[in-house]
Amino acid sequence: MSHQRPPSISPEAAQRWQSLPVTQSPWLHEEVARRMEERLAWIKLQPSAWAHWSPLKGGLQAHELLTRRYPAAACHVVEADEIQAKSARKMLEKPWWAPARWTGAAMEFSPPADGAVQMLWANMSLHMSADPLSLMAQWHRAVAVDGFVMFSCLGPDTLRELRALYLAMGWPAPTHDFTDMHDWGDMLVAAGFAEPVMDMERITLSFDSPERLLQELRGLGRNLNADRFSGLRGRAWHAQLLKAMDSPLQLTFEVIYGHAFKPTPRLPMQAQTEVSLAQMRETLHQRKSYPRPA
Repeated sequence: MSHQRPPSISPEAAQRWQSLPVTQSPWLHEEVARRMEERLAWIKLQPSAWAHWSPLKGGLQAHELLTRRYPAAACHVVEADEIQAKSARKMLEKPWWAPARWTGAAMEFSPPADGAVQMLWANMSLHMSADPLSLMAQWHRAVAVDGFVMFSCLGPDTLRELRALYLAMGWPAPTHDFTDMHDWGDMLVAAGFAEPVMDMERITLSFDSPERLLQELRGLGRNLNADRFSGLRGRAWHAQLLKAMDSPLQLTFEVIYGHAFKPTPRLPMQAQTEVSLAQMRETLHQRKSYPRPA
């Protein structure tokens, strides 16, 4: 496992997926977000501002759950590019005549300033990043001291049935390698977060037909493997795939949940250290700004 990026992910393929427009969030992502939202009951901190990272793919319904949980908290919606941000605004922003547009908390469709949010929510996006450590560094900059990041992603047991089928057929892997939750915890610490808490569960989905199964997979993501088949598959291969998938029509998804808080930055220490009064005041102010999450 590289601490820079998962070695099997193609950065170009990951970028194309990030920029691909969507019209609705996948069902699985919404279900994972619902389960992750319930975990917020464990955390005592009530943010005055929070960031929703990639809600178009991560969960538009989940956004409503979060705004109901934190009705007074301002929100920053962060998408991959300007086009995605416009789509998110269209889907999430209340119409001008709705009372909630004027009485609710502020919503910005732009990245937050450094240290501006007490919670950053990122559902089912980390496993599709070509440079997860860099992404975590962005999260770390956005989160205030004693604020926290809450995220979910897919783990290495995901799509084990499909992987076995492709292996038996002698085809390249159907997806890139997924990262273990312990490696995610190590990367959180490397990015500057502290006390990561990781959890995992498996969700098995059943489908009525191979066509319905493939439709669901197209909504969840793309094959980002750098060693994936480089050409276009033909109709004969597609028919062969459908026949091979005829039974059983089940897919396993290993879902990883994690959260970690941003600690007070330590003052640089040397044999002889000089600390300015302003730096000391800032450090003391950060220590008492927010209660630490439970």
